[in-house]
Amino acid sequence: MQYFGEGKSRVRVRLIEHSPSYVSDHWCIKGHVIFCTKGAMDTRLKDGRVLEVRKSMSYQVADDAEAHSPRTRTGATLFILD
Repeated sequence: MQYFGEGKSRVRVRLIEHSPSYVSDHWCIKGHVIFCTKGAMDTRLKDGRVLEVRKSMSYQVADDAEAHSPRTRTGATLFILD
């Protein structure tokens, strides 16, 4: 994990590996830019929609915009900016 910038401009950059059968235990309201480098992940939005993210796909969500909760059956490696 690395941090760049200061104050409100500070950005966290990380590479996360979710194991097969990972299911988040909470609703996240933090904004992210996510790029999937390996595997696949589904992100449930609180309104019921599901975002399917597969290798080489990305998505973004803003702070406090849409509560989301990820899960993966196969495992996933994600490059995340937040």
